[in-house]
Amino acid sequence: MMEQDWLWDSDAFISATNGRPVGDLPEGITGISIDTRTLQPGEAYFAIKGERMDGHDFVSAAMKAGAGLAVVAEEKLVALGGIKLPLVVVRDVLGAMRRLGEAARARSRAQIIAVTGSVGKTTTKEMMRTVLSASGKVHASAASFNNHWGVPLTLARMPDDTRFGIFEIGMNHPDEIRPLVKMVRPHVAMINNVAAAHLGAFKSIDEIAHAKCEIFEGVVPGGYGLINRDDERYSLQKKLAEQAGIEHLLSFGEKRGADFKLKSLEETAQGSRFVAVINRKEFDVTVNAPGRHLVQNALAVLGVASLCGADMEKSVEAFKQIVPEKGRGRRHRLKARDGGFLLIDESYNANTASMAAALRVAGMAEKGAKGRRIAVLGDMRELGSNSERLHRSLAGPISENGIDLVYTVGEEIAVLGAELGPGVHAGHYADRDAVMPVLAKSLRAGDVIMLKASNGLGFAKLVDMLRENFPEVEDALGTQTGRKGKAGN
Repeated sequence: MMEQDWLWDSDAFISATNGRPVGDLPEGITGISIDTRTLQPGEAYFAIKGERMDGHDFVSAAMKAGAGLAVVAEEKLVALGGIKLPLVVVRDVLGAMRRLGEAARARSRAQIIAVTGSVGKTTTKEMMRTVLSASGKVHASAASFNNHWGVPLTLARMPDDTRFGIFEIGMNHPDEIRPLVKMVRPHVAMINNVAAAHLGAFKSIDEIAHAKCEIFEGVVPGGYGLINRDDERYSLQKKLAEQAGIEHLLSFGEKRGADFKLKSLEETAQGSRFVAVINRKEFDVTVNAPGRHLVQNALAVLGVASLCGADMEKSVEAFKQIVPEKGRGRRHRLKARDGGFLLIDESYNANTASMAAALRVAGMAEKGAKGRRIAVLGDMRELGSNSERLHRSLAGPISENGIDLVYTVGEEIAVLGAELGPGVHAGHYADRDAVMPVLAKSLRAGDVIMLKASNGLGFAKLVDMLRENFPEVEDALGTQTGRKGKAGN
């Protein structure tokens, strides 16, 4: 293999990790893995010790999978004496991966973007990946790799010829974003919104805003901050960004004063068309997935593309390629006994803002002549003392979006039933396995069913169970119905 094909040559790898080589190391490594189940031949395996498992217990599995080398802790070396795999021995494996990530950032000439927010971080990041790929090589976080190991892993995996590096940074307590963004050192740091997520660790949403704004502390000199002009806490975020030393703070949204502005919007059950004003030029954008929240995300992505020097015409065209991710609005047309129905998979996590957005999408979906709009809603976790109030508050968007039946699942959401009344509340169930037989019997032609809950309830499995019980069909339910409106000032 030629040297330029390596993600890291061994000399640079050892220097960056401050490691000690043991055995005959290869010339370089092709990638980085922390999971032997997905490890590819030639990759470096980092034996990270987690809360439940120790990666050192899987070094032999890494060897069998074809790892080029393994990074292990000095204190584990004796126990690994029988391993016939080249090793790089370090004091702390996660620390070594952080150092490798910092080295990757130092060598990179890419435009680096950091993304955080309460709702839709991953969706925005994936949208950004697609759009920026039209202008150059993109490296972005896999899945939701946005924590203390996911961010340095993503950095360490970044090839040196990357043009755009996209890093999702999450948090569920204060001081979590700060050290991560200082590793990433973005040219553009974006907060797509601030809402009641992980509220159990905070006294108020204002405190969440303070934690999110830690992202501005790592921006390189002369870099940009980007915030949502329509967010209720815009003024607070603006103040905190300025205190963090952001030299260029810009905004996106439909309110007057937004730098990247939504001028007009047409929504349908299948997607949206909108006109965005970017640097005084109008762009007509199509997003082939429904939901006003996705339009906000798309507007932010256009702003980032502009700030990073991407080709704007190519960026706009690339939006047509975007489809909803699994668990984040993906649609399945399934066949009941008497005809087809629509399943909307919103199973990935939940808070009040994402619940409201998902219910609005369900409300826009076209149901059949005898169909019903059905929501299967589970607990929203990590809301602390606000849990009962916020679960009860879901009655508002349920009513506003014409949801006919609601099944509740879990413990905390049980209080919602009393707010809905017997006509709408179809029943409460302890877990997903309890509600599944009821759904299997009741679903009928023309129905629209949407599922959403915090990840701990395992609603992704409920989606899988429904798809196993009902065959997929390709015929569409009904025709598009549009909502048009000027986007405001």
